[in-house]
Amino acid sequence: MAWQWFHRMGSPRWFYEKFAPWEKGLAIIAVILLVVGAIWGLGFSPAERLQGNSARILYIHVPAAIVAMAGYYVMAISGAVGLIWRMKMAFISLKCAAHIGAVLTFLALFTGALWGKPTWGTYWEWDARMTSTLVLLLLYLGIIALQSAYSNQEAADKTSAILALVGSINIPIIYLSVKFWNTLHQGATIKITGESSIDASMAYPLITMILAYYLAFAWLMIAHMRAEILQRERKTVWVQDLVKESE
Repeated sequence: MAWQWFHRMGSPRWFYEKFAPWEKGLAIIAVILLVVGAIWGLGFSPAERLQGNSARILYIHVPAAIVAMAGYYVMAISGAVGLIWRMKMAFISLKCAAHIGAVLTFLALFTGALWGKPTWGTYWEWDARMTSTLVLLLLYLGIIALQSAYSNQEAADKTSAILALVGSINIPIIYLSVKFWNTLHQGATIKITGESSIDASMAYPLITMILAYYLAFAWLMIAHMRAEILQRERKTVWVQDLVKESE
């Protein structure tokens, strides 16, 4: 059953048709959680004891950074699946994850800079986490550039997949940077195992925003992938029939 489902996921037409309701449902839930989390965190959570109100940017910065790293794993795994099983949908997933991941990584870097100025007295410091996150952005942009550099889509997909796999080593470097190097960033405050070091009044809106970002990522992935499917499959009969029906 699982193997059959896996092969169905490799069908552009099946994915386009079956995930249409998911796109709409995730969009609604993600937007609601984003609004609730933003109002809760930015408007009603307490100011941080040492950083004051400037720490409220964590409700935007931290989820963006977390999902940006998770998005790279989605891209790398998609690349591996595409190279091994030559699945069209895997390469489509890789391309779409690169665009969304690049935006999230830029948002993490930008909000981190805004947070850093009042907290550390500087917008940028070449510490381990900030530098490795910048590398993450460059990797995402590299994938996007490769997709545009080739006239042959198959060559673009394979080259992008190889870069995605090689670059995946950067994700554990980002995560472990606070443990192995002298960095301005603190360690994780919300822990699945062990006691969290963040107060519940700040943890709950932060968790809400992290969940909202994950759902928004899934929503945007599906929407982007369905659009990419139409672009790549535009010469097929079923896509041409869709175009005729919409006219």
